[in-house]
Amino acid sequence: MNALTLQWHDAGQDKTQNIYEQQPSQNHGTVRIGRDPLRCDIVLSHPTVSGLHVEIFFHHQQQRFYIRNLRSQNPPVIDGRQLVQGEMPLTEGTSMTLGQIKLNVTSVSAGSIPATILLQPSPAVNLGHHLHQPTPPAPPPGVYGLECPKCHKVSPGENLQIGCHWCGTSLAAAVSVLVARGS
Repeated sequence: MNALTLQWHDAGQDKTQNIYEQQPSQNHGTVRIGRDPLRCDIVLSHPTVSGLHVEIFFHHQQQRFYIRNLRSQNPPVIDGRQLVQGEMPLTEGTSMTLGQIKLNVTSVSAGSIPATILLQPSPAVNLGHHLHQPTPPAPPPGVYGLECPKCHKVSPGENLQIGCHWCGTSLAAAVSVLVARGS
């Protein structure tokens, strides 16, 4: 699954948002960013941000995420360069400034994560003469799970407070992944 992670600071809070290639949005195929909650998927509160400022989308032929300017009067600044019109590719480390809000692309996974994520069982445990494989419940197909930042195994979202069943790592920094139907 292709995903991009944005981080920014707005209204006194640090915020993080994952953007997926097939993510449901108000404008199919794109994630729009701006101040207007009726037209934008990611809403920024600073008055220097336009109501509808930019959109991010995944270009299937290029296998990359792009940003497109939607405001010629208030262009975004991408890595120090104004994007007056058109679009630019986004990579890990890209810095974008919308008005006075700075957003950073902290990770991009394009084409590197399979669409179907298979859960790997933990090693067998010998309980007397029977082998038992303790496997926590998998998320139901077609829902989001949490990928452990340490062992990369997927747990149900309910495990956020408990931690990873396999290695015990906190899932607070886990990446949300879609567990495809039939996996």
